[in-house]
Amino acid sequence: MTPQKRKAAVFAGLHAGEAFVIPNPWDSGSARMLAALGFHALASTSSGFAFTLGRRDSDATLDEVAEHAAALDRATELPLSVDLENGYGADPESAAAAIRRIADAGAVGGSIEDYDRDTGIYELGHAAERIAAAVEAARRLGFPFMLTARAENHIRGNPVLDDTIARLQAFEAAGADVLYAPGLSSVDEIRAVCGSVSKPVNVLAVPALSLAEIVGAGAQRVSVGGALTWVAVKAAADAATAIRDRGDFSALAARLPLGEWLAD
Repeated sequence: MTPQKRKAAVFAGLHAGEAFVIPNPWDSGSARMLAALGFHALASTSSGFAFTLGRRDSDATLDEVAEHAAALDRATELPLSVDLENGYGADPESAAAAIRRIADAGAVGGSIEDYDRDTGIYELGHAAERIAAAVEAARRLGFPFMLTARAENHIRGNPVLDDTIARLQAFEAAGADVLYAPGLSSVDEIRAVCGSVSKPVNVLAVPALSLAEIVGAGAQRVSVGGALTWVAVKAAADAATAIRDRGDFSALAARLPLGEWLAD
C-alpha cells in the first residue's frame, strides 16, 4: 500500500468512527506542530495560506495551492484535506481538475464550495453539477478520496437555513462524501443540518460552542478554518505592538518545545 492509499484509508475510517477535530495548519511548521499535539488529520485553510503569501483569501492560484498541499503532505504522516474554494473556475470541469491536481500533490480529501467572489452563490442546479463532476474525478483516483461539498450561503449574505439544507441535500445526492456549511452558529442550526442529511457533516468551530455541544448536535468532523492562523498572528502583532509602543520585550520570553514538534 502506498503512503497516500494508507492515508486515504485512515481518513475514510475517521469519518466512520467517533467524531474528530481536523485543525487547519497554514504552513509546514504548523502542520508538524499539530501532528505532534496528537491530531489525526489536517485540513488546509485558504485564508491562512493566502496570508503566508501576503494576500487576502481567494488570491492564491491553483498552482500555488497544489504546491502548498504537497508541502503539507510531506510535513507529516497525517491525512490531508485541501480547501479548494470554488475549484478555481465556475465550470464543472474546473472543480474536477482541482481534485485531480491536489490528489497528485498527495491529498486524500478536498472541498469544493458553491460561491464565486465575482458572481456570488451559484444557482443550485449548477452547483450540484460541479459537485457531481468533482465526485466523478475523485472516484477515478483509485483510493477513497473524501470529497467535501460546501454550502456558502450562511457566510455570503444569505443565512437561510432552509436554503443551506436544500443545497447540502443536493450535494449529497450528487455523491459528496462530507457536507459542510460554514457559519452555523447554534446547536439548533447544527442539529437541523445534521438531521437533514445522511452523510458526515463538518462544522466550523465557533468560540461560543464547545466540542461536546457541536458533536452532540450531530457533527462528525469539526474544523477551525483560518482561526488558528489569526490566533498566531494576533500574538505576534500584540508582541510587536508592545515593543513599538512601550519598548516591552517581555513577550519574547515565550519558549516552545520545537525539538519535540520538529523531531525526525
